[in-house]
Amino acid sequence: MTPFYRRVRWVTRALFAFWFRWKRIGTAQIPETGPVIVAANHVSFIDPPMIGSAIDRTVSFLARDTLFDIPVVGPFIRKLNAVPVDPSGGGGAGLKVVLDRLKANGCILLFPEGTRSRDGKLQPAKSGIGLAVLKSEAVVVPVRVFGAFEAFGRHRTIPLPGQIILKFGPPMSFDREREEASRCSKARLKELYQEVADRVIGGIAALDAAEEVRTFP
Repeated sequence: MTPFYRRVRWVTRALFAFWFRWKRIGTAQIPETGPVIVAANHVSFIDPPMIGSAIDRTVSFLARDTLFDIPVVGPFIRKLNAVPVDPSGGGGAGLKVVLDRLKANGCILLFPEGTRSRDGKLQPAKSGIGLAVLKSEAVVVPVRVFGAFEAFGRHRTIPLPGQIILKFGPPMSFDREREEASRCSKARLKELYQEVADRVIGGIAALDAAEEVRTFP
């Protein structure tokens, strides 16, 4: 972890503690070493920095490639290990960077739903995360965010104060699916990508802490 990353994490943790009174449950589920995919529901613009700063190791995250061309913003997110992705769907280069970082025993944050939820509810998973899982040796740690949609969802321009809870689940292994993927047909491989994605989103859905969340004004 670089000094710059550490300082930014300290600042964001302080902000989330002050404004959102955030609560982090199960962060010890994140392995200290080795390749890890942190898979979370996506309900707010603040999800990436919030989840990333909750973890005690350097986390990479995906960012729209056009952001990297903006002065100040581009260099800033590069220092925070952002991975550029093409929003039009041509994600080959982005996938390669993701896999390279996982092969280097990195930790990367992915959102199986692909985009922010419009109503705060969990959406079906895209097959892309299944591809990343099967082409890597990473374990998957599911995370569910509670309260962030009410605080700063698509329907809000200013974040409301209140409580946000992050709940981390136990690591998920996909060794059986990887073994099948190494010998199956292309048609079956495509099915496997979606099956893995569905299993990941199921792991997120199984995390329930809703009763602990205080309502927002």
